[in-house]
Amino acid sequence: MAAEDRHLSAKVVWVTGSSRGIGRVIAAHLGSLGADLVVHGTTPTSTQAFGEGNSLAEVTREIADECGVRALPVHGDLTDEATVKSIAAQVREEFGRIDILINCAGGDIGAAGTGAPLAGKPPQNDAVFIALDDIRTVLERNVMTCILCCREVAPEMMERKAGHIVNIGSNAALFGATNSAIYGTAKAAVHEYTRCLADLLRPYNVTANVIAPGEIETPRFLASRVIDEDMRLEGGTMVRYGQPLEVARAVEFMVSEKNTYITGQVLRVDGGTQIWPA
Repeated sequence: MAAEDRHLSAKVVWVTGSSRGIGRVIAAHLGSLGADLVVHGTTPTSTQAFGEGNSLAEVTREIADECGVRALPVHGDLTDEATVKSIAAQVREEFGRIDILINCAGGDIGAAGTGAPLAGKPPQNDAVFIALDDIRTVLERNVMTCILCCREVAPEMMERKAGHIVNIGSNAALFGATNSAIYGTAKAAVHEYTRCLADLLRPYNVTANVIAPGEIETPRFLASRVIDEDMRLEGGTMVRYGQPLEVARAVEFMVSEKNTYITGQVLRVDGGTQIWPA
């Protein structure tokens, strides 16, 4: 890759939820642009859930070797404040700072975890009959992980008057649907939290934005629903499932030096399945 394409060289990027799925592709893409990486999973073997690697350490080595960057594997439950602080301390010990934070940890995964049927989707996933444990799990997994990581990282960015935060939301937060009520609610909270965060960070030259994917084809996506094989296309039309790299490219712009005046925004990456105001 040409030197001018390595425009994130010397940047340190922490991508939460990057042991697999969209997060893993975001981390690898930003690494290909020269960024040193913090690759995060809930456990050292969370990569195994949908066959995306034997271990977090192995996946991290693969990304580092492929991209020619330094990469640090970290693991832990980001719904726990002490764990978030411990991971951030590991990152600062290794790299000295965190320039870019991508909050990708989340998903419509209930209390039974990813090993449950439909890749962990709550069995009753509506606004009334979903189990209370599943409500709490989905909210904590999506909202609190985002808030706790932002609270930990934003102050150092404010002090430096430099930094970018991208929170991965969802277009599920932008319309009502019977069978993803709490997930949609959680991601709507992520969107609104990001707007409030962006307003706080404006005087410090730090951006905070949301990328809101639509249906993106990942191993968990394929395991969690009935798949329309006609939608599994590779380009040529936007009437298809999206690819994780298409999300990663949107993240790239938001964290690049080209983004000097966009903050507090929600950018759908959904092939135009939603074409109305946010």
